[in-house]
Amino acid sequence: MATISARAASACISLLFLAATLPAQTPSAQTTDQAAPPSGVSKVRIVRLSEVKGEVQLDRDTGRGFEPASANLPIVEHSRLRTATGVAEVEFEDNSTLRITPDSIVEFPQLERLAGGATASSVHVIKGMAYVSLVKTQGNEFNLLFGQQKLQLPPSSHIRLHVDESEAKLAVLDGTVRIDGPSGPTDVPRKKTVTFHLQDQAQPTLAKDVAAEAFDSWDKNAAGYHAQSAALSAFGSSPYAYGVGDMMYYGSFMNVGGCGSMWRPYFASAAWDPYSNGAWAWYQGAGYSWVSPYPWGWTPYHYGSWSYCSGAGWGWQPGGSWNGLNNVVASSLKGGTGPISLRPIAPPRVGEPTLTAVNLKPLIQSEVASADSFVFRKDSAGMGIPRDTLGKLNKFSQLAINRGTATTPIYISAPGSADGRSTSSAGAPSSLHRGSAPPSSTNMSSQMGSLTNGSGSSTMSGSASGSHTASGSGHSH
Repeated sequence: MATISARAASACISLLFLAATLPAQTPSAQTTDQAAPPSGVSKVRIVRLSEVKGEVQLDRDTGRGFEPASANLPIVEHSRLRTATGVAEVEFEDNSTLRITPDSIVEFPQLERLAGGATASSVHVIKGMAYVSLVKTQGNEFNLLFGQQKLQLPPSSHIRLHVDESEAKLAVLDGTVRIDGPSGPTDVPRKKTVTFHLQDQAQPTLAKDVAAEAFDSWDKNAAGYHAQSAALSAFGSSPYAYGVGDMMYYGSFMNVGGCGSMWRPYFASAAWDPYSNGAWAWYQGAGYSWVSPYPWGWTPYHYGSWSYCSGAGWGWQPGGSWNGLNNVVASSLKGGTGPISLRPIAPPRVGEPTLTAVNLKPLIQSEVASADSFVFRKDSAGMGIPRDTLGKLNKFSQLAINRGTATTPIYISAPGSADGRSTSSAGAPSSLHRGSAPPSSTNMSSQMGSLTNGSGSSTMSGSASGSHTASGSGHSH
């Protein structure tokens, strides 16, 4: 099997993805049972929970309130996101992102697509701390709401907002933000902080610096990861290549004899099945949507199709149209049927959860084995592997497939601020790095508990224990 370069594969997906998404972005396909939007405005958006670590809950506007959240849950208009001890990231179509820290609540009062194709998004930060990083996409509207304030953030802006009962502090990390105050508009440039007094309409106060916060390094690393994804999208001359960055980090395209070019996740043998683990999530007005737990598991379950190739296993191929919430992706198995995880027939009854877990096999995870070792497991398919911190995964994948497991030395560092200084805060995620700690770094074995897997805590999945690895052939459905 010959591997196809990431740049060529990304360009191919970008072009095919653009052709697939545009027809789907029409006003006729509503995702909720809300009143119809104005003419030419669509509620069809591509917004998801892209990362979940620790205790996070999501109210998906189903009438059931907050429920446990997991990565790859779609975010629809009127959703509310709440963190307890965890952190979460939301990704929009153009690789713009929202990240929230522990003890925060945000809601999404507006997620629309305008007649010309541009998006209009409003995020209301009710309490806690949020980071917003917008890319250079022109025409999209992004409104940040807090207290009585409504700020329209320009493209390429990067901000941090901390809201409590009495005040809100907006730190401009990049770009320039215009504030409309009682005495007129004020432009706040990068590396400046403006404080809003929420109990009155006093003029906001401006500080000439940005104080360091424990979560700044987490935000900076995540923004860098998405910047790489945006670069892949641009290479394909497409404004949308949603999820391509995740796919290129956690897997690769290859030419499989008799089956053509297919994308396969790393650490997946021929026995691995893309629909063995996940959940059916109920969305009012749209029915059940399949949610994959894998860190790359968005695009391959909303677009294209899965096929089984004898001797190689399951692989994904682009093509067809974009599937929104109704995302039962077509699949095929030569000589039989494709992977089908039975969708619940009826809506959940009063008092029943709106997430139906599917675990046809034990969910295998790679994980931190000790303070200085990380173990990759066969058939984990990327589950448990943090984003963009362990280098290229292809060689580890081959070792794990051949031997069952593969290990690499690691070190864990304490959270740091944007200026590199060490900081401390309850719940702040530590950073995992491959190799040995440099002399200036402190090994943080006590911080291991804050390094959860790529999809965080999830009600949809179990976990492998010890050195368990998968073996044997795939199950039939």
